[in-house]
Amino acid sequence: MKFRSSVEIQTLQSPSVCATLGSMIWKTFLPLLPLLLLTSCAGTFTRLTPLQQPRNANNLYPVEAIFNSSQQSLRWDSVQAFVLVNGTLYPMRPVPIVKNRWEGLVPVPAGANGVSYRFKFDYLYNNFGTDPSPNSIFSPLYVLKVVDQ
Repeated sequence: MKFRSSVEIQTLQSPSVCATLGSMIWKTFLPLLPLLLLTSCAGTFTRLTPLQQPRNANNLYPVEAIFNSSQQSLRWDSVQAFVLVNGTLYPMRPVPIVKNRWEGLVPVPAGANGVSYRFKFDYLYNNFGTDPSPNSIFSPLYVLKVVDQ
């Protein structure tokens, strides 16, 4: 084990070293700050759908989600929600009266015991000096299990 001399310790703890280190960090990350703020977490998802549902005759199963975002530039009037199942997008509709809540139907083949799906939200966001730009965000992958009664 190597011990440092008191001169080395004082040098590492001196205010000029800390100031230089702090200055280097700011110079490195300050140019990236606007990019980090613009591309910060675009949203969070809350799945309201149960993990399993009883099998029904029409093979369509309701799913619901809440989408929230702290992105100030997001244009809420442009949000369009979808459920992505096996590469196919199925539209969702906003739930009346409830803010940021969406519902849709997921098809599950008659013989299948479940399906994997995810939510997709398309939206526009305000951009500096240009027209609004499109963007999308996907939820994590969810599994809906269909059980026989």
